[in-house]
Amino acid sequence: MAKQAVLLLAHGTPETAGQIPEYLRNVVSGRPMPQHVIEEIQHRYALIGRSPLTEITLEHARLVEAELARAGHAVPVYVGMRNWRPYITDVVRRMRADGVEEAAVVCLAPQNSRTSVGLYHRAVMAEASLLRFDFTDSWAAHPLLAEAFAERLRIAQARMIAETGSPAPLLFTAHSVPTRTVQAAAPQSSPAENHPRHWPGDKGSGSSPDPYADDARLTASLVASLVPDTPAWHFAFQSQGASGGPWLGPTVEETIDRLAAQGVTKLILQPVGFLCDHVEILYDIDIAFKQYAAAKGIRMERPESLNASPTLARAVADLAAKGLMRLG
Repeated sequence: MAKQAVLLLAHGTPETAGQIPEYLRNVVSGRPMPQHVIEEIQHRYALIGRSPLTEITLEHARLVEAELARAGHAVPVYVGMRNWRPYITDVVRRMRADGVEEAAVVCLAPQNSRTSVGLYHRAVMAEASLLRFDFTDSWAAHPLLAEAFAERLRIAQARMIAETGSPAPLLFTAHSVPTRTVQAAAPQSSPAENHPRHWPGDKGSGSSPDPYADDARLTASLVASLVPDTPAWHFAFQSQGASGGPWLGPTVEETIDRLAAQGVTKLILQPVGFLCDHVEILYDIDIAFKQYAAAKGIRMERPESLNASPTLARAVADLAAKGLMRLG
């Protein structure tokens, strides 16, 4: 019987502010990065101290390995990062050296996109050689993913009700991406437009629209359906980058402006595109968006991130187990 394993993939993050220039070169595939952008990212890391993404991901892998063992799949779980150590290519080489012959691969970005999952897949296959993989490219609709987010959200909503007497509207977010990267087959649109587009077509086709925006909204809708105290929910894309051209929107700031104009005074923001704490949560949401909302008269709260959630571990273990069975 072939020796099996599981490989979890994530974005990766530097350990220190001094490593940020090298890290950003990885993120943009070696393209030149303006010095002011590098300095701004270093400033953000300095404000939050450090990003815990790597250590949380490694802890999550241990939880998934334990879940798999309880389910009868006693296999090692590896972690590979696209933009920082441990790099995906190095980890795949180590798996081959360890005698692994086939592996279930789960990307810790549940919503499928060419700019995340597609690039991770390419990095894995570059070092695959004879190693066989089953690659889960989307799990935005997994019921345990929605439940994991809902568990955190229920606590935050209950706290809001206890403190203010009524539930708060919800704002779900996912990381924005350049519009051009998800609209390869799109008709031309106005450069000023910054909103997701939708076209008919088979999502498995290389000439069809990228599923990312639909996947992100699907996760949000499933989470909202599991939280009874939901007066209204909204969706925005956050953390738009500095590269030229439009990015997916609406932005969080635009959405806060609209809600403030409607008289909203409290808001719960939950990023359903991220599974653990890192700079886009600890700075972008907890500092920048919270300050922006306060200036508009809105009290904004964020549920705890999933991080080492046992429910999340069960979701990933379920995906990995199904992948292993398909291989076997």
